[in-house]
Amino acid sequence: MLYKNFMPWHDVVSSIRLRESSALLSLNAILYVSERTRKHRLVEVGKKDNMGLQHFTACVLLALCILSQGLQKGVDGFACNWGTRLTHPLPAHITVKLMKDNGFKQVKLFEADPAALKALGNSGIEVMVGIPNDLLATLAANVDAAIAWVNQNVSTYISKYGVNIRHVAVGNEAFLKTYNGRFVNSTFPAIQNIQAALIKAGLGRQVKVTTPLNADVYQSDSGLPSGGNFRPDIQSQMISIIKFLSQNGGPLTFNIYPFLSLDADPHFPKEFAFFDGSAAPVVDGPITYTNVFDANYDTLISALEKNGFGQMPVIIGEVGWPTDGTANANIKNAQRFNQGLIDRIVKRQGSPKRPTPPDIYLFGFIDEDAKSIEPGPFERHWGVFNFDGSIKYPLNLGGGKQLVGAKGVRYLPKQWCVMSSQANVDPAGFADSMSKACTYADCTSLSPGSSCSGLDTRGNASYAFNAYFQTMNQRKDACNFNGLSVITNINPSPPQSACQFKIMIDLGKHETKSTPSAAPKTKLHLMLMLLSSFIFTFMLLLSV
Repeated sequence: MLYKNFMPWHDVVSSIRLRESSALLSLNAILYVSERTRKHRLVEVGKKDNMGLQHFTACVLLALCILSQGLQKGVDGFACNWGTRLTHPLPAHITVKLMKDNGFKQVKLFEADPAALKALGNSGIEVMVGIPNDLLATLAANVDAAIAWVNQNVSTYISKYGVNIRHVAVGNEAFLKTYNGRFVNSTFPAIQNIQAALIKAGLGRQVKVTTPLNADVYQSDSGLPSGGNFRPDIQSQMISIIKFLSQNGGPLTFNIYPFLSLDADPHFPKEFAFFDGSAAPVVDGPITYTNVFDANYDTLISALEKNGFGQMPVIIGEVGWPTDGTANANIKNAQRFNQGLIDRIVKRQGSPKRPTPPDIYLFGFIDEDAKSIEPGPFERHWGVFNFDGSIKYPLNLGGGKQLVGAKGVRYLPKQWCVMSSQANVDPAGFADSMSKACTYADCTSLSPGSSCSGLDTRGNASYAFNAYFQTMNQRKDACNFNGLSVITNINPSPPQSACQFKIMIDLGKHETKSTPSAAPKTKLHLMLMLLSSFIFTFMLLLSV
């Protein structure tokens, strides 16, 4: 069966990751998702007439094949993305301990965060350190800049702190359609210069270069995985990058999001988003696909095969499911998806076209309450763990092991800022207060279909007031909303509900800040947050 009336994966990602307009939704082909496998590089050895040399060459090739089979297995354990966009970050040493306690042996950082890298020193965890897109032009134009970056962010942490850096991720989803080609001409030169810098630093064998790409770089004209190929507008750049990475032993990295497929298109069959789903399968010749993850991954593999890189190693850089912010982002769906993903990793299960499994980096490790919500309100809720390292839902990690939460976390006092019982319920009068609270704090759990969307007017106001109060480290003046609010030591969270009024981690900043620590950094971010606040206030008016 071919799902004809679903938005193509490449269009889904373009419109959702940087959401521009729901008008971008098109109805013409199946959407897929991508994945990765680690296979050995093919090594060509010249033939010699001398029998002794031929015998030696054969032995070398045999040894390389044996070694490559070992490398295919990757690291026993799990891999994750560690994002650091939080107003109250979990201390780095506690985060690393949390990873180790739960069997995470690999981690990807989106930038060279000093605290994170130092905490990862001598931890035994393999690290992929990222380079943000805004550095690509500089690194592409000047190899000296690349050398300086490697010295500061790779060499130093390896030699001084014992960080096991194994990959440098150059850029992040740089070829997204919604970037309008902004990074197309700088990505490959930046990759080349970082590779040259690693070689100059003597790290060319230890640290491999990659670039995380979104699934919108490939497509299928037939609507089936076997029809996969790279987008015509970037095909030459893709071939150049793949060839260069292959020559230098680096893998390709791709991000896959079945959740976005479901969230973007109301006609997408929900069951096809899950590994244990019951949706009608997609039949592609002799292969039957029962989930969008495998179908998308094999679309990528087909694209690689068509261009002569059928053995190219691939990493899944991001895959996961959020727990809040929209109707499909909830604990039940996230647990179901991530448990299916964990089961595949434990069983070492690949896809129909590549039975050997790829390295898969779960997205994400912990929630990030200061991330941009431009892609959607769910963007702050991808973590397997809450912002404080507490468990959202149980996961069976195999071998009788279950998730364990963070230890040694210090919290602010058990007090909340809520709407006063003496205050009049006047949504029109809430406008300024709600705008203030939800501009500087995370109110995404109040979004339609989210965990706290069922609160009444007082509950909505109390949630927003408390979010701001906690973000401001419980400063007394942070619970001053024109006489509408009061501090209480009674937890206002609804009983037996996923809606929780949080208490933040103690950063030792109780009365020290006079300006919001999570203030929007750009005009665009501020506009988006104000728009969110306006929508929220409008909903309040409708609820009365």
